[in-house]
Amino acid sequence: MPQSGTAPVRLAAGEVELTVLPGEGCRLGSLRVGGTELLRTAETVTAKGVAAREEGVFGYGSFPMVPWAGRVDHGRWNNGQVAHRLPVDMPPHAIHGTGVRTAWRAATPVTDDGTTVSAAFYYDLADPWPYRGRVTQLFELTAESLRTTLSVETAADSFPAQLGWHPWFRKQLTDGGAEARLDFAPAWQEERGADHLPTGRRIDAVPGPRDDCFGLPDGVAATVVWEGELSLEITADCDWLVVFDEPDDALCVEPQTGPPNGINTAPRLVTMVDPLEARTTWTWRVAH
Repeated sequence: MPQSGTAPVRLAAGEVELTVLPGEGCRLGSLRVGGTELLRTAETVTAKGVAAREEGVFGYGSFPMVPWAGRVDHGRWNNGQVAHRLPVDMPPHAIHGTGVRTAWRAATPVTDDGTTVSAAFYYDLADPWPYRGRVTQLFELTAESLRTTLSVETAADSFPAQLGWHPWFRKQLTDGGAEARLDFAPAWQEERGADHLPTGRRIDAVPGPRDDCFGLPDGVAATVVWEGELSLEITADCDWLVVFDEPDDALCVEPQTGPPNGINTAPRLVTMVDPLEARTTWTWRVAH
């Protein structure tokens, strides 16, 4: 298995294999369970020619969103009285953090204790993020589950931050197979404004199609079901979940530590003694 640089890193446990792409934002480029691919891959994007807004760096695999998640209003945010601007990469907003555009490095060698295979990666915060710090992501794979831990720490000054994950699950695992169904029970839905940001008003969850944020104050718990084939339970110690199911071929189920534009509306301060850390676990069950 590759251990250094930005070469793909493959982890395997039982009949499960995943590929981490450190050079492509430390995303999962592939996750196969019993030979079946669960994620929209870069090859799928190329072959199907998906809509322009979903192409490129944001449109495949499962990538970490850090040091913010989702959109930042016109790229503008404050740290106390200090105003900052981020590049607008999904006009009119900045979106999904800097990690997705960064090459990460291996923090530890791949380890295998016979049950769990693990690997960790990191990158140091740099322009356009104005504060020094380090982001680390740890993958722990077993034959039944994948646990991912993401953390942000500061090197000096405190700053607000968010983190989350943006997986692109295939709506159909096989030709002619059942379309994915998402089961979850949010406490509320954030009303979405015309600018795709929450208005601040909480409403009852409404039917899709969705590009919406939901509140789950007891932690994220959701299940993607491909009837007769496989189910995937997603849990996370996050209070927010964004669901994006508008594409014909993919479903995004995104645990986040704050809502879109949250570094403005619900800031979580990262300090020397209090880093930001969250975990998400995917547990799969193959239908028999």
